[in-house]
Amino acid sequence: MPLTNAYRNLMASATVGNSITPFNNANAHIGVGDGTAAFNASQTDLQGTNKARKAMDSGYPTLATNVMEFRSTFGTSEANFAWQEWGVFNASAGGTMMNRKVESLGTKTSAQSWQITATITLGVA
Repeated sequence: MPLTNAYRNLMASATVGNSITPFNNANAHIGVGDGTAAFNASQTDLQGTNKARKAMDSGYPTLATNVMEFRSTFGTSEANFAWQEWGVFNASAGGTMMNRKVESLGTKTSAQSWQITATITLGVA
């Protein structure tokens, strides 16, 4: 999965010792939206009209070598629309979007709670 330019820049900044907002349990959020526009690395937010972000579940994110796993649970009153896109952020609003994936996950209703897990593997070419 491709990463955003903003995330690339954030990681470069961290590499040289600059202070950043980490993607830890206190800051990380998964965002979902109803946008269907193709991914572009210059995007800084979800593209849909309807979108929502949710903080990490307890114990997330996790890291095993180069594999990060993020998980959020959206309750019955949250994000009740067609989930067409998702991304991982380091803030509840604004902040840096790590990635954006366009895929139809179905339509969530107020009769349901949905859990979304994002597994991101970092590799080198």
